[in-house]
Amino acid sequence: MKFCSATLVVAGAALVVLVGCKPVGPDYKRPEYAAPATYKEAAAPAMQLPNPTPPPNPEGGSWKPATPSDGMLRGKWWEIYNDPQLNQLEERIQTNNQSLKGALETYLAARDQIQVARAAFAPTLSAGPSFTHSKVSQHQPNFKPGSQTSYNDLSLVGEASWEPDFFGRIRRTVESARASAQASAADMASVDLLLHAQMATAYFELRGADAQKQLLEATVADREKALSLTELRLAGGVGNEADVAEARTALESARTQLIDVGIARAQYEHAVGTIANYKLTDFSIPSTPLAGAPPQIPVGVPSQLLERRPDIAAAERRAAAANEQVGIAISAFYPSISLSGTGGFESAHGGNWIQGPSVLWTLGAQAAELIIDAGKRHALTDQARHNYEYEVTAYKSAILLGFNDVENQMSTLRILGDESQAQEKAVDAAQHSYDIAQQRYKGGVTSYLEVLTAESTLLDNQRNAINVQTRRFAASVALIRALGGGWNSSNLPK
Repeated sequence: MKFCSATLVVAGAALVVLVGCKPVGPDYKRPEYAAPATYKEAAAPAMQLPNPTPPPNPEGGSWKPATPSDGMLRGKWWEIYNDPQLNQLEERIQTNNQSLKGALETYLAARDQIQVARAAFAPTLSAGPSFTHSKVSQHQPNFKPGSQTSYNDLSLVGEASWEPDFFGRIRRTVESARASAQASAADMASVDLLLHAQMATAYFELRGADAQKQLLEATVADREKALSLTELRLAGGVGNEADVAEARTALESARTQLIDVGIARAQYEHAVGTIANYKLTDFSIPSTPLAGAPPQIPVGVPSQLLERRPDIAAAERRAAAANEQVGIAISAFYPSISLSGTGGFESAHGGNWIQGPSVLWTLGAQAAELIIDAGKRHALTDQARHNYEYEVTAYKSAILLGFNDVENQMSTLRILGDESQAQEKAVDAAQHSYDIAQQRYKGGVTSYLEVLTAESTLLDNQRNAINVQTRRFAASVALIRALGGGWNSSNLPK
């Protein structure tokens, strides 16, 4: 008995040691990428902002949270525009948008897969009673006369089986599921960021349409007065029919443009309402012309972009999951070992069913090693390695596209700022030309055609100025989206 106990202790200790062994396969290290020290566009005047100190490089390529710096975008980034109407619309996305809810369910399903993988660490247990009544044939070859020909069999048996994780297959599976769930969480963050950016863009486009509408309404009012003036001059004998016809044509043209702006505004309003999950029949936004310039956007430093864009984080987590799949494939080269046991009670009579003499039990162990598989395991391992290399390239491609996106939006915002200044000068010049033409026409020096030409030039430049202003706001939103909004990798579930 002492020998048996000692053997069990030694066997148990060996089992614990084996289960705690390092999993087979490569350990994951975050693929290295050397980010540039500064953005190319950061030196432009419009982007001269205090850059925060970059976080230290991760030791050993490990996954680490970003270190948010003062002045960087955080959380509800849309509040930087100081627009209560926009804030209210953006807040509805979190609880009402169906696309975001779908992304959340996808993440929750991926998170549940972690528990599915973890379940393999524990043994499986099953138990239950059974009852059978048997009748033995008296004509069977080994029947003995006088023996019992019918009997009951009552049993209450439990079964247990367990496959210890000797070579880390289960541990690799759990880590792969965890990394996949983190990638799904980052995907959800990407959807969230995109929806908020689409909302802000559509909102600013709508307000730009309101500014166009305000301008055209003023133009219609001015041209109605101009038409009255030409008609009075004609009645007084100092005008002509051509001036009246030109004034009426200009008025109807302005009215047509005003109607056309209404189409665009309605579409932007519908887009805003759809993203915020409003019933469009009951939804409307009061006219609020766009005014001012977009706020300056703090861009940080390039090294922070790797941890601020959810699409880059998702690609990195998929690379980690693919790395664990290599270890899972390698574990197939090692034997599978399982332990099993049964125990319970069995009797022919209910009176002595649950008693000591009715006890039964078995213990067993099994090991199996695949000898020949025609190269299947080698092929699966190579496949897993190639999949990992693909995910690494996808991660690095996401980084390159991320930097390209940021540079594009920064250059767009900078150039639109220059264009806005030039356009304002063009508006001032057109306004001066229009004022001179009006004075000349009222003084009888020129025809109304000169006034109309100057006014059309002024209107075109004014509309262009509003268009540039709207594009600047949209570009600022696009830059915020390219920078990842207020997100960073520390938001990933652990």
